[in-house]
Amino acid sequence: MKVTFNENEEIVKVVKEGLKRTGGYCPCRRERTEDNKCMCKEFREQIKDPDFEGYCHCMLYYKSK
Repeated sequence: MKVTFNENEEIVKVVKEGLKRTGGYCPCRRERTEDNKCMCKEFREQIKDPDFEGYCHCMLYYKSK
């Protein structure tokens, strides 16, 4: 298992700017809860699944098998 940034540098730049603006909360989510703090709970749970391969909700991170 390996987690990396999205290969698209523009997406990474935009999402990181959003994270700065929101104080570390996922810029793609309206709710400011601990579950939406980057790296969000949804993606942390997906990472635990050995069969999951793909991007987090905001496409900042990619998990490969």
